[in-house]
Amino acid sequence: MDPLTQGVIGSVASQQYAKKKYFIMATILGFFSGMAPDLDILIRSDTDPLLYIEYHRHFTHSLVFIPFGGLLCALFFYYLFAKRTGFGFKRTWIFCTLGYATHALLDACTTYGTQLLWPFTNTRFAWNTISIIDPLFTAPLLGLIITAAVKRNNFFSRLALVWVIVYILFGIVQRERAEAIGWQLAESRGHKPTELEAKPSFANLLVWKIVYSTEQGYYVDAVKVGVSHKVYEGDYIKKLDIEEAFPWLDANSQQAKDIERFRWFSNGYIALSPDHANRVVDIRYSMIPNEIKALWGVQLDPSKSGDDHVEYIIDRKSDRATLNKLWSMIID
Repeated sequence: MDPLTQGVIGSVASQQYAKKKYFIMATILGFFSGMAPDLDILIRSDTDPLLYIEYHRHFTHSLVFIPFGGLLCALFFYYLFAKRTGFGFKRTWIFCTLGYATHALLDACTTYGTQLLWPFTNTRFAWNTISIIDPLFTAPLLGLIITAAVKRNNFFSRLALVWVIVYILFGIVQRERAEAIGWQLAESRGHKPTELEAKPSFANLLVWKIVYSTEQGYYVDAVKVGVSHKVYEGDYIKKLDIEEAFPWLDANSQQAKDIERFRWFSNGYIALSPDHANRVVDIRYSMIPNEIKALWGVQLDPSKSGDDHVEYIIDRKSDRATLNKLWSMIID
């Protein structure tokens, strides 16, 4: 989830147990602790570009790490400013831990994948109930926590918590409706999917991306789920066949190993880019939900040595025409 939303949700949690005289401090501590787990983005390597995606949403997002993460935040913020205000360490730790605890659970509600149960498993949990950026979710929460802090009244915090629960539940209902439509669409084509997922498109819960796989490839469509529904049929792409796509690639080379690392990151949803030679892409994400225009992928190079890594490519560019196209789906 975006950093602002993570901070806001952290404040919602910390405000629930704050007394009037502690409200401002609880809001601040919860806000910054709610964002803290994403400091794992600093784990990078100049020589291994995939180290970043391996460790983002890794141990800092594990449920077992919550008390330690809360403690680290408490130590930092206590000696940075809380101690000077006469705020006790135990209370600082409680508010920091409450804020920290919300982060991984909120991330798991998105589609990216979060290692909630590390170190017991490296499974990436993605419940697909909310977009990674959603102003309709965040804006009311921001207003409510600010109002609660100014008035020092947790009535507004309770309203914020209700909004979180209602919105997430609505996302679950919408996901289930979208998946049902996806199964019907596949059946109408005579397909028997081996796997099917519905994912919210950018910044809304009305238009959903449907991705389902057959033995040969992936089908990508979009559905608008409102009072009624509308299907936007989309693209098809073959599953990645490494030997066919890269006959020159040594199976023991670092680039071959990097493809498998990227496959794990993408939950298996990888294919050869239709637009770029020697590029493997994650087909789960695109600005327009019924298109295969990947936001990221890995670029291979046949001229590299066996020890060289792939290049990690991010392509999140979106012009006005793209945004207008998505908007037209939402309001159609």
